[in-house]
Amino acid sequence: MGYKLPKLLYKYSDLEPFFDTKTMEIHHTKHHQNYINNTNLVLKKNNLENLKINKLISNLDNLAIPISQKIFLRNNAGGHANHNFFWKILKKNTKPNNIILNILKDKFINLENFKKIFEEKALKFFGSGWIWLIKKQNSLKIITTVNQDNPLMFLTTKKEPLGFPLIGLDLWEHAYYLKYQNNKNLYIQSFWHVLNWDKVLQLFLNK
Repeated sequence: MGYKLPKLLYKYSDLEPFFDTKTMEIHHTKHHQNYINNTNLVLKKNNLENLKINKLISNLDNLAIPISQKIFLRNNAGGHANHNFFWKILKKNTKPNNIILNILKDKFINLENFKKIFEEKALKFFGSGWIWLIKKQNSLKIITTVNQDNPLMFLTTKKEPLGFPLIGLDLWEHAYYLKYQNNKNLYIQSFWHVLNWDKVLQLFLNK
């Protein structure tokens, strides 16, 4: 059957004024849909099993397909996985509870210092990609990935995931250019107003 565009739990306008309606609509129905379409084409062409998307991107190295198609699938299945995750962690006006604050305190001193490090790393990132807060063996780390790479992919010679995503922010220009133009810093700062801290806590406790 192939992958399908997920329905959002909110309207495109619900994240205004931080994430604008038009960008949300284009981002979801055009960019994300294109990643899905391309992924489904490769799966169908190669008679590949329609695995859950996170399982698929974690097993790309094991697929018996030409390297060119593997790269194409990595970019597009990765785009589908990343955006699936992104939509789920968006909700306006939530706040981190004491559990989250203590978790961040252990690694980053406090919430404000975590935000500062996250923003600086995101702003310094050059090109298209993502910034993540990941969890691995109960340790937290802020990382960036290029293009549509995902922390669940085997991105190092260790042949294991970098970690489990708790927070992810899309740093591609299509995610912010209509509203923020070249002011990437304003887009990054606006993210805190629409980050669903309740979902972040759920992800942390479940992994």
